Amino acid sequence: MARVFINPKTDFAFKKIFGSKQSKDILISFLNAILYNEQDEIQDLVILDPYQAPRIKGIKDTYLDVKATLADGTTVIIEMQVLNVLGFEKRVLYNAAKAFSIQLGIGEDYTLLNPVIALTITDFEMFPGNDRIISRYRLKEKDDLTDYSDDIELVFVELPKFTKELDDLETSVDKWLYFLKSANELETVPPKMGEVPAINHAFTVAEQSKLTKKELDALEKREMFLHDNRNAILKAKQEGEQKGRQEERLEIARSLLDVLDEETIAQKTGLTVGEVRRLKK
Repeated sequence: MARVFINPKTDFAFKKIFGSKQSKDILISFLNAILYNEQDEIQDLVILDPYQAPRIKGIKDTYLDVKATLADGTTVIIEMQVLNVLGFEKRVLYNAAKAFSIQLGIGEDYTLLNPVIALTITDFEMFPGNDRIISRYRLKEKDDLTDYSDDIELVFVELPKFTKELDDLETSVDKWLYFLKSANELETVPPKMGEVPAINHAFTVAEQSKLTKKELDALEKREMFLHDNRNAILKAKQEGEQKGRQEERLEIARSLLDVLDEETIAQKTGLTVGEVRRLKK
């Protein structure tokens, strides 16, 4: 029987699959694949409330998709981002710095600070200049690239750069990335993906029939919000392109005013005769 799976790329679904009480094995498998090259570095973790309350009045609140503490004390914060909004790259850095700083209470020593890994998954290209799907950043010396600290690490996963088809999946990383990109397009769990118990569990959590009416309503509202915002961004881009083309036509027309008659200029540039006459004035 065909099954319907929710889209893991929406933040509601991502939180449901990776950040719920029943998601510990899913999150461990996913993080071991993405962060630790499929090594079982993470044996246990605690999934935390993703709300980062400010310690100082007036500091901006922070809402993450998933937040967890590993057995060694490392904090991992995860954000699934569908829309490429202005200032997003600064928000990633802000969230990581805040997760690092709020570990200490008043009077506590800096030596108590544990590392923070900020894992950001995007449905757009963050770094168009390279083909790397997973990128990792730490504080380094500018010239010789020696490490200053690995206490804050930024990890980016750019889903559009992952182009493997189902038959081409080999590693656990491949299977998790394919799950994120395409789970909602599947009707059954592919056998080669079901071989990974945590991915099989993730499909079970992602099954739409398992959601409550309240969860379905929240998911629908979130998907409508993302759809509307995508259209708004597309419209703004199209309007900008149209404005640019119009400016180009006007500039060409200006250069032809002393050379051609109004009708010919209009014909060559796509402007109306009235627009050409206004340029003359």
